[in-house]
Amino acid sequence: QVQLVESGGGLVQPGGSLRLSCAASGSIVSIDTMGWYRQAPGKERESVAGITSGGSTNYADSVKGRFTISRDNAKNTMYLQMNSLKPEDTAAYYCNAVVLTRWPARHDNYWGQGTQVTVSS
Repeated sequence: QVQLVESGGGLVQPGGSLRLSCAASGSIVSIDTMGWYRQAPGKERESVAGITSGGSTNYADSVKGRFTISRDNAKNTMYLQMNSLKPEDTAAYYCNAVVLTRWPARHDNYWGQGTQVTVSS
């Protein structure tokens, strides 16, 4: 069993910054791809950024140049540095990861419970 726990969300003014963390724990052998998703009230969940085990990244057009995704494989932790935040960034942010577990030995897709980011004056 694997758990993903997000942290770092909160209330921030437009133009401000937040850094989200996603810590994975459990019987982990390795983590393949990881990503951040967000869901605003009344809207569908959307991909924000993704990162491979080798560090290759991709971003939604709406956050390019403002957000930076990174990971620390030794700590099984992923981060999302969010700068120049806008009100439209307000959403619950979720961590996702494809994880190889020790036993059973299998790859599974896991989700965290989410952390709320609110950008408002």
